Amino acid sequence: MRIFSDFNEIKSAIGTEIGASDWIEITQDRINQFAEATCDEQWIHVDQERAKQEMPGGKTIAHGLLSLALAPLFIRSVIGLKGLRNTLNYGADRIRYLAPVPAGSKLRGRVTIAEAEDVPPDGLRVNYHLVIEIEGGKRPACVAELIALHYR
Repeated sequence: MRIFSDFNEIKSAIGTEIGASDWIEITQDRINQFAEATCDEQWIHVDQERAKQEMPGGKTIAHGLLSLALAPLFIRSVIGLKGLRNTLNYGADRIRYLAPVPAGSKLRGRVTIAEAEDVPPDGLRVNYHLVIEIEGGKRPACVAELIALHYR
C-alpha cells in the first residue's frame, strides 16, 4: 500500500500506477448473493447445471457489475491518505467489460491515478484508472475510469 500524506502528494502521482491489490476469489456463493441483491438472477450467473451444458468452459460467470463493485476494495487496498475525513463516489467516465469472469476465478485491481483536481474548500477530485485483472487471463475483466471526491 502506498500512503499519501496530503493532497499534493496525490497530485504529484498523476500518471503513476500506484499498485495492484491482492487477488480475491469470485466464488459461486458471492455471485449468488450479488444476483439476489441486484435481482439479476439470469441463468448464466446462477444455474450451474445449465452452465455446464451451455456455457463455454462449463461454468457460470459473474456479473460485470460484481467485478466493478469491488473497485472500492481494490483502490483502498493500494492507496492510503492521511488526514482523510471521507470519500464519496462521484461516478465513472468509462467502463468496459472485456472478458467474462467464470465462477472460481480470482480478480485483482491495478490502480493508476489519472487526474486530480482541487475542489474547494477541502476536497480533491481524483480520477482513477482501474484495470480488473483475471488471474491467468489474457484480457482484463474490466477497465474503468472512476471518479472519487476525497475530503479532509
